[in-house]
Amino acid sequence: MASPMRSLAADPGRYVQSFRLFLERSTEHQSMQQFVERQLPDVLASIGNGKSTINVLSVGGGAGEMDLQILSKIRAKYPGVTINNDVIEPSADQISKYKEHVAQASNLENIKFTWHKETANEYESRMNAEKKTKKWDFIHMIQVLYYVKDIPATIRYFHSLLESQAKLLIILVSGKSGWETLWKKYGSSFPLEDLCTYVSSADLPRMLDSAGLKYQLYELPSHMDITSCFIEGDKDGELLLDFLTETLDFAKTAPPELKRQIMEELRKPGCSEIRDGKVFFNNNLDVIVIEP
Repeated sequence: MASPMRSLAADPGRYVQSFRLFLERSTEHQSMQQFVERQLPDVLASIGNGKSTINVLSVGGGAGEMDLQILSKIRAKYPGVTINNDVIEPSADQISKYKEHVAQASNLENIKFTWHKETANEYESRMNAEKKTKKWDFIHMIQVLYYVKDIPATIRYFHSLLESQAKLLIILVSGKSGWETLWKKYGSSFPLEDLCTYVSSADLPRMLDSAGLKYQLYELPSHMDITSCFIEGDKDGELLLDFLTETLDFAKTAPPELKRQIMEELRKPGCSEIRDGKVFFNNNLDVIVIEP
């Protein structure tokens, strides 16, 4: 009898391990980098007009890889301006990695970093308790909305912190991705324990439209090599399965029938593409840029 399934978030160490492997096996960061190179400069076109200081808020900054690329684009667009970069990140491990990246980077003059070890909800509660409403010129939430309690309320709150020329940038999985297919079919079988919400870009326009917010949408193609998931006993494959199902030790704890169904689903065109004998999961992303 398989032991009961537990949420991957219950073991932060294994979660970070599986997340790093996901980044290694997927083109997630490369597709975000292309966006940062090609489209982000236009998005940033108005945020610093006439300002000597630009305030940037990173919600769920992780280990900072994407943050530092975004900051370098802001510096290039507004040379000589002071940038205050505040980071909200609940994982101490990720914050220490972020600080290492900052220490190793060479092009960060004029950028001041402040880290807040807390979730987006904790940040909002603290600011409300302190009766603070600091305004920001650029706020970004990359792969964060899955971990907030009330998505429309969180978007409304951070949107309310925008300066008049500012932008709120959200990146999350596409409604046309393998994640959407997997979650729609099997989300209710995974042990979420209120730690994660299945949300994709398909859910956002409805929320934004009902809040009367103006936004633009950009599609980012991305994939992940999940071939090792189909090799029985492969340690990396098991880690990736944990990440795909948000389940701790999915390969060992899932009921056999559910495991069989998931393994079958992961090979289907709705989730993946098979090329040269390898299985590539559709990891497409969308960027939503919201106006003040």
